[in-house]
Amino acid sequence: MMSCDATPRSEHTILIVEDEIFVAMDIERILGEAGYRVIAIAADQQEAITHGEDARIAFVDINLRDGPTGPAIACALAGKGTRVIYVTANPQQIEPRAETAIGYIRKPFSDTAILSAAEIAAAGTPLATPAEGVILFASGS
Repeated sequence: MMSCDATPRSEHTILIVEDEIFVAMDIERILGEAGYRVIAIAADQQEAITHGEDARIAFVDINLRDGPTGPAIACALAGKGTRVIYVTANPQQIEPRAETAIGYIRKPFSDTAILSAAEIAAAGTPLATPAEGVILFASGS
């Protein structure tokens, strides 16, 4: 099944910004099994910016190897047109919200939540009803 904009999922290049390798690998597995192409896993701001150039979608944690740099990473990526979804246990640390991302998924997450968020990001518009666990901001980037 393809996303709403009829672009094959493999064309929606995804960056995962997560310093917990098992969490990152789980997200990578979920997306890969659904046909998305994960281009890199980054554990800090420098790696995220380096690999973010080619990402159309990014799943970004808040607290990374170099501290709470997720919002700064999201700002940089969103400024280049990447659609950002936070994946975090600390959504209260997301600031600013809608200016940097379309929404967030709270850890622990389900496969369904990751895939729903990927579909929303790939389509560029919210689905009628996102999966449980996907929280959309009022006006995402």
